[in-house]
Amino acid sequence: MRVSRWTTDECKMKLIPSLLPYFLWSLHVSSEDTPTFGSKNIPRLLSQEVNGTNLVHPAYQNHTVLFYHEDSGETYVGGTDFVFQLDLDGYQIAQEIHLEATGEEPWQEGPREYVITVIEKFGDSLFVCGTNGHRPHCWKLGSSATDKIEHQEGTGISPFSYTQNSLSLTVEGDLYAAAPLDTDGSSLQFRRKAGRRAKVWMYDSWVSEPTFVSASWVKRKDDPENEKIYIFFREKNSDQNPEADPWISRVARVCKTDEGGSKRFFQNTWTSFLKARLVCGFPEESLYFNRLQDVYVQHAPDWRDTRVYALFTSSWNATAVCIYSMETIEGIFNNSTFKGYDKAVPQPRPGTCVRNSRLLPLATVSVVRDYPEMSDWVHSVHYTSPFYVSNDNYTKIVVDRVQAADLSAYNVLLLATDSGKIHKILESGSEPFIISQTEISNHSSIQSMKLDSKKKKLVVSFAEKISVVDLRRCDEYNKSCADCVLARDPYCSWTHSGCTPTVPEGIQNIVDGRTNVCSATTSVNRTRRNAAPPIVENLILPMGVPFYLSCPIDSYHAVYTWKHGDQSSPCLQMHSNCLLLIPSMTRESYGNYDCVSEERDHVKVVTRYRIEQDGRRTKGNPASSTK
Repeated sequence: MRVSRWTTDECKMKLIPSLLPYFLWSLHVSSEDTPTFGSKNIPRLLSQEVNGTNLVHPAYQNHTVLFYHEDSGETYVGGTDFVFQLDLDGYQIAQEIHLEATGEEPWQEGPREYVITVIEKFGDSLFVCGTNGHRPHCWKLGSSATDKIEHQEGTGISPFSYTQNSLSLTVEGDLYAAAPLDTDGSSLQFRRKAGRRAKVWMYDSWVSEPTFVSASWVKRKDDPENEKIYIFFREKNSDQNPEADPWISRVARVCKTDEGGSKRFFQNTWTSFLKARLVCGFPEESLYFNRLQDVYVQHAPDWRDTRVYALFTSSWNATAVCIYSMETIEGIFNNSTFKGYDKAVPQPRPGTCVRNSRLLPLATVSVVRDYPEMSDWVHSVHYTSPFYVSNDNYTKIVVDRVQAADLSAYNVLLLATDSGKIHKILESGSEPFIISQTEISNHSSIQSMKLDSKKKKLVVSFAEKISVVDLRRCDEYNKSCADCVLARDPYCSWTHSGCTPTVPEGIQNIVDGRTNVCSATTSVNRTRRNAAPPIVENLILPMGVPFYLSCPIDSYHAVYTWKHGDQSSPCLQMHSNCLLLIPSMTRESYGNYDCVSEERDHVKVVTRYRIEQDGRRTKGNPASSTK
């Protein structure tokens, strides 16, 4: 129990009446950047990143690229003139490679920057490309990552400037890339640029001013000849209606075995390229998010179960996540008619993967050349609406699959905002649950983000640093079993040691977060089931002074109420605290005050105050007695 005695002057310092309008105004302003509690559409918990998980760059980086190799578990970071391998266990640099620009241009003076834009893995070798002072260049590095085995000209693999659009992908020793062929950023298309298979490129009319977002190889263990590369991009909308969005989002595919057409027709050009529109929005209202921003492909043992998580923005400054089934995407490509084509479909069907694409009949390849777009659109698995819609400006997305204590697997979306924050969102059925918001940087936006699912760590790059976020930060919910369960965080469960990384015997309720599961714990756990009773703080105040009480906000999904006798008052929110303003102490103001939070089936007293009247005579305030 704490006892505090406040004099009249001290109470005026606590809250001077003349400053009351300013106080209320500042209360409003300070809350603008803080979620209002009591809503499921905001992060449940706001937190800061733990110190000691950052690697600060020696110089400000205009551009960084991250590469994670799933098979080896290696993580690489590329910046200006350097690449380093990151040790996620020790949050340190395992080895560092410095690259210098090569070649000379007669108009170039002084040193040229080698901004790394591509990092890929070929067996034991590391393939690195960069801008090389507007003359793209690539290095193939040896197993020690310091031995430069060979180098080559990099046009079509790396952009001329880091601000230009590009992407890359390696598939069984073949390099696929999209990068401009001209210094002005034009002639941008998706190509197979190097490897054991033939170099293949796109037909010029297939896309219009594209912005390539992602490319992914979807494996078929039982049918490798039908494996395809999927390309996700947005392009200029051909609809010139002033009300139409200038961009339209697409998914395209090419066969892994495609080596172009015959010498007479379509040589070194994709014979299997098809594209379809990705729909994300509210079809019944004809309201769509048309600007694809980022894509994460979550692979499954059966390719049909592979899911595509796509992040979109809109013309009205909102963002959305739509989820697509690979089986649905393939169904569109295999069964839809070809937009603008009204004749009999030739055989084999255009876009079909064959063992030798150079032997395809002219009729099949002609349809691919002239009518590559599908008439049908690709709808999300939720069809009538996006999985998640927000006013936050998200820029990056990755998705982790986490095994919970009940041995079921749950998907957790990790979304990066343009203000340096990460939102952790649970996918449970068709409803998103926003677990938390972690602020990693308040200086700059996120440039790149990669997930190491095996180690449950998220690597995030900024202009000033690299941050490694441990996704199993369970100590944030460690106040009680109820707090741990209410978090609905698949990474964390309640055990005899408190809220810890999930183990099979841990206590969770990921499905609905109800805390009745805590009552079924073992006797060892039962002793820690509930939070410790709140500390009672005694306050001794004179009459006639203004005062306010404060309690911390443990969860922004909870509803907070102040209880005083038989009266209830709503909380006033300021930053991460819940306030009760007492304009002037009267006889009725004295007594007990409880700050109570209610969330799902859990009710608790967060903070408790006992205010007693100061019976002493104080300057400017006549004595009054409590009876």
